[in-house]
Amino acid sequence: MNVDPYSSSNPPSPANRIEMEGETGAAGLGRPGSVDDFDPSQIPVLPDGATPEERDEHWYRYVYQGDRMPQLTVRAVAMGAFLGMGMSIAHIYTALKIGWGFGIAITACVLSYVIWNGLRALSGKRLGQMSMLENACMASTASAAGYSTGSTVATAVGAHLLITGEHLPWQSLTGFVFFAAALGVFWAIPMKRQMINVEQLAFPSGVAAAETLKSLYTHGAAAMRKAYALVAMLGVGAFIGILRAPENAMSWLDRILNSTLRLPDKLWFQPAGTPANPRYNGLSFEPSGLLIAAGMLVGPRVAYSLLAGSCFLYFFMAPWLENLDAREAAAAAAAGTTYVRQVELTAGGTMFQVVRWSLWGGTATMVMASLTSLALSWKTIARSFNVFKGRKAGLSAAESLEVPATWLIIGLIPIGIGMVLVQYFAFQIEIWLGIIAVALSFVISLVCSRATGETDTTPTGAMGKVTQAVFAVLSPGNITHNLMSAGATSSSGLAAADLLTDLKTGYVIGANPRKQFWAQFIGVFFGTIITIPGWYLLVPDKAALEKFDPPATKIWAAVAEALTKGLSSIPSTAQAAIVIGAILGVSLTLIEKLFPKAKKYLPSVTGLGFSWVMNFYNCFAFAIGATITLVWGMLDKRSRDGYNVPIASGLIAGESLMAALIAILITIYQMAQR
Repeated sequence: MNVDPYSSSNPPSPANRIEMEGETGAAGLGRPGSVDDFDPSQIPVLPDGATPEERDEHWYRYVYQGDRMPQLTVRAVAMGAFLGMGMSIAHIYTALKIGWGFGIAITACVLSYVIWNGLRALSGKRLGQMSMLENACMASTASAAGYSTGSTVATAVGAHLLITGEHLPWQSLTGFVFFAAALGVFWAIPMKRQMINVEQLAFPSGVAAAETLKSLYTHGAAAMRKAYALVAMLGVGAFIGILRAPENAMSWLDRILNSTLRLPDKLWFQPAGTPANPRYNGLSFEPSGLLIAAGMLVGPRVAYSLLAGSCFLYFFMAPWLENLDAREAAAAAAAGTTYVRQVELTAGGTMFQVVRWSLWGGTATMVMASLTSLALSWKTIARSFNVFKGRKAGLSAAESLEVPATWLIIGLIPIGIGMVLVQYFAFQIEIWLGIIAVALSFVISLVCSRATGETDTTPTGAMGKVTQAVFAVLSPGNITHNLMSAGATSSSGLAAADLLTDLKTGYVIGANPRKQFWAQFIGVFFGTIITIPGWYLLVPDKAALEKFDPPATKIWAAVAEALTKGLSSIPSTAQAAIVIGAILGVSLTLIEKLFPKAKKYLPSVTGLGFSWVMNFYNCFAFAIGATITLVWGMLDKRSRDGYNVPIASGLIAGESLMAALIAILITIYQMAQR
C-alpha cells in the first residue's frame, strides 16, 4: 500500500474550502524544477510504514522549495496585512451577527492572487509575480490579522459589555488581545512537528488552501473561474450591504438610498404588537445575503435543524409561555401578590422577547454537547501530549528548518508575563490565577489544535466554557474574572490551531516553517492594531451591541451569569429548559458517537442548540441558503461542488465588510456631529 504524506486522507470540509475539481494537484513540487515544468510522476511515493525520519528526508528532498523561491517578503506581508485588517472587521461583524466564524485563508489566497495580478497588469508587468510561497506567507499574515487575533472580542468582551453595560478601557483590551493571540502562536511551536510531520494529521482547511494555491499557480481555467466568481460575489455582497444601511444615521446616505432602493431591515410575519397582543421579537425575514450564504456553507443538516428548532420555539413554546404568563399574572393580581414573568416584555409591553427565555435551554444543549464530545475524544486529548516525546540527538536537514524550541522559551517568557500582568492590572485577576490561566491556555491550545487537525473544527466555545467552569470555582461570583480568563484561553487555542492549519498548507507546498511562523506572528500585530479601534467604532455602546442580537455573545454572557449568580436568577421554566437541553445535548452526542451511521438521520445538536439562541429570521435565512445549495446540487452537482463555496464566501466577505464599514462610518459621523 502506498500513501501520500502531503495530502489529507479525509477530504477538506466543504464549509471551509474551495474545491478545485478536475485540477492536477502536485504543481510546484520537486527539486529541481518549477511550477510549469514539474512532472508529478518524478516523485517516488513513500511506502506504508515509513518512519518519521524517512518522511522528513522525502519531504526535504522532493517537496521543500523554501530555498528556491521568495517566501517572507515585504510585499507578501503587506498584502496579508491589508487583506487581514479588512477581514478582521468583517469577521467581528459576522461573529456578532450569526455567532459563526469562517476561516479566511482561502479567500485571502484568491483575493491576493487576483489583486496582485491586476496590479502587475496596471504596471505593465514591471511588478514581478508573487510566488506561491509568498502567497502562503501572505495567507498566514492575513489569517492571523483577520481571523485568530481578537477572536474573543465579539464573545467574551462583548458578553462583558452586555452584562456590565460598560466598555473595557482600550489600553486593557489592547494588551489582552495581543498577548492572548501571541500565546497561541508560540504554544504551537512544540506541536507542529508531532502533529503535522509525524502523525500527518489532516488539517483539511490547510490542505484545501494548498490545493487552491497549486491550482491557481498552474493557471487552471477552472481555478480562475472560481476565483473570479468569488471576487464578483464579494462585489454583490458589498452592494447588498450598502442597500441595507440603517435609516436616519447619515443624512447624505439616506438621500442616496431613499432615491434609489433600500432593502428593509426586517419583513415581519406578524402585525405590529400591542400590549394585548404582543409581537414575537424575531419572527420575521431579514433580506441579508450574508445569512443566506452562511446557510449555503453549513449545509442542509445544520440549517434545517436550526429552522426546526426555531419553529418549535416560536409556534409552540412561545404561545404556551404567553398563555402561562397571562394566567399566572391574572391569578397573582386576584390574590394581591406579585408575579415575575417567565418571558420579558419590552417596547411598552408590545414585544415578546422569546429568545431571552430560550437561550438558557439552547446554551445548555450546546455546552453539554460540546463537553460530552470532548470527553468522548479523550484519546485525542491524550495524544495531544505526545508533543513531549523526545527526539533523537542531531538534526536532519528537514528538522533544521523547524522553529526551534529556543524561540518558544525566548518568546513565551515575556508574553506569558505580559498576559499575567494585563489580567492583574486590567481585570484585577490575582497573579496566581493569571498563571493558571496561562497554563490552561497551553492545554486548551493542545486540544484545539488536535481537534482542528482531525476534524477541521476548533472547539474554542467548548474550551472557553471549561475555563469558565474552572474560574467559577477559583474565583466565585466574579463575572469579569470568569469571562476574561476564558477569553484568553480560547483565543490562544484558536491562534495555535490557526497557525498549525497554515503550517499544514506550507508543508504541502514545501514552504519554510520558520518564515511562516514569522508571517503569522507579524499578523498578530496588524490584527491587534485594527481590532481595537474597529471594535469600539463598530460597537460604541451596549445599545449598539444589542442591535446585533448577537447569539454567541449571549451564550457567553448566559454561562457567566449562571456560574456566578446561580440558577435562582433564572425563571423556573427556563431552569427546566436547561435540564432538558442538557439531556438533549448529551443524548444526541452519545447516539452520534455510538451509532455513527445514524448521524445523517439525526438533527444537528449544534443546529438545535443555536436555534434557541438565534432569532427566527436567522434560522429561516440559513434554511433558504441550504435549500439553494440542495436544489442546485440536484440540478447540476458538478457546478454546485465547484462554485458553492466561492460564491457563498464572497457574499459573506462582501456584505460583512461593507456593513461593518458603514457602521464604523456612522459612529464617526455621529461623533463629529456632537
